[in-house]
Amino acid sequence: MLTKQQLKLFMIIDESLKKDGVCPSYEEMKELIGLKSKSGIHRLIKSLEERGFIRQIPNRARALEITKYPENYGDNVKNPIPVNDNIKMVSIPLYGKIAAGTPITAIADTSEHMDIPSDMLGNGKYYALRVEGDSMINAGINSGDRVIIQEASDAPNGTIVVALIDNEEVTLKYLYKKDGSIALKPANPNYETRIFAPERVKIQGKIAMLIRSY
Repeated sequence: MLTKQQLKLFMIIDESLKKDGVCPSYEEMKELIGLKSKSGIHRLIKSLEERGFIRQIPNRARALEITKYPENYGDNVKNPIPVNDNIKMVSIPLYGKIAAGTPITAIADTSEHMDIPSDMLGNGKYYALRVEGDSMINAGINSGDRVIIQEASDAPNGTIVVALIDNEEVTLKYLYKKDGSIALKPANPNYETRIFAPERVKIQGKIAMLIRSY
């Protein structure tokens, strides 16, 4: 189900595409929906995209397309789609890419956020990362996915964690601790398990969920 703001924005996009063939600008959307900043529109668009209702067309300005309609949605909506007003959304920062392959430096860019239903998250702090690479593919994590990470400084063996190596490289791997060493193990036989001394690795969080756009 959609929140009221998600539904309102979806209807604005749908009506504009049917009428003019193009979407309103972010500024126009902001005014139509009654938000104070365009970042709020950006978050709503991302949430609709992640739920599979719209798709952004690459290399084209103001290019969105409807990929599916919510249940009971009609051309002339007199009775809006059932909305769950009790769903509380939490905005978490969406950082840059994290490597599921050769480690890359994480981009600490907090200009983007994701809206996640609060009942899908437990206690603690969370952030999201975009995945790049295929070393965790056998764990069901593909390049392009977004992973929701719960902040943590430690985790049990076999947990998929965000690991900071030598204070400069960040990667997503299975964690194993044994005989005074830390092993970061991929979920792809084409990649090798890497072994480190404990002081070289800092756990930044553990995976809580995965979000994939189709």
